Amino acid sequence: MLSSNIEYYKPVNIKETLELFYYLKGNNKRPIYYAGGTEILTLGRLNLVETDALIDIKDLKECQMFEFNQDYLITGAAISLTDIEEKNLFSLLSKASMEIADRTARNKITLGGNLCGQIFYREAVLPFLLCESQVIIAGYNGVEAFPIEQIFNQTLQLQDGQLLIQLLTEKKYINLPYMNIKKRQQWDTGYPLLTIASIKIDNQLRFAFSGLCPFPFRSKQMEAELNNTNVSIEERISKALQFIPGEVLDDVEGSKEYRLFVLRNTLEKIISEMEVR
Repeated sequence: MLSSNIEYYKPVNIKETLELFYYLKGNNKRPIYYAGGTEILTLGRLNLVETDALIDIKDLKECQMFEFNQDYLITGAAISLTDIEEKNLFSLLSKASMEIADRTARNKITLGGNLCGQIFYREAVLPFLLCESQVIIAGYNGVEAFPIEQIFNQTLQLQDGQLLIQLLTEKKYINLPYMNIKKRQQWDTGYPLLTIASIKIDNQLRFAFSGLCPFPFRSKQMEAELNNTNVSIEERISKALQFIPGEVLDDVEGSKEYRLFVLRNTLEKIISEMEVR
């Protein structure tokens, strides 16, 4: 359970934010970066989050950016999912974001909170995986940029105290043909059974998945099989399934067998529609 004596801090820039985190850590505090706070409150009640110091980053200007700059779309980590949806600068990201939780929750949930959270779906990462975005992170070594495939492996691989600031996506990806299909077995805003995002670039399809395994992923081995037009779509899908990079979930949202059934049908739909665009 969250402490009733949580200290609250609101630094004014990235440098102060990092210095504050490491100072608190050095004084045996358990600081957490805070923006929307939905997961901190929810998991705190379940004793899955422990903190006695919140560092509010939601007004840091770098984390609030959502705009085009030269060849990139800059998406700040403290932007809410509702802002992403309403500004609609990147249609695939808007589509992925607007189907997470309900609107009341999306008003609070931030991009960074979704990507870094403990709830494993992290659906907002799918467009960035497909577009090979750059991840901007601040830490001991200053501000650094990493290719997302280098720093996102099931989760965002942040060291203690590192802060996700932004994601940079090249403009060439923004208006590509795409599909984002979310399947649920329960109510409209419940947890997903399966989400698949896809884009078409250079006549090749890319795919990213959430809800299939206990982590979101993009598999280039699966893509190679799914793009092999020398065989039928059914055979392509069967071969691709051999490269799923983890155990397929079997939980209250759906059995392993049902997920694979939905996966096959959804992939067939995406391939059939996207290949003719």
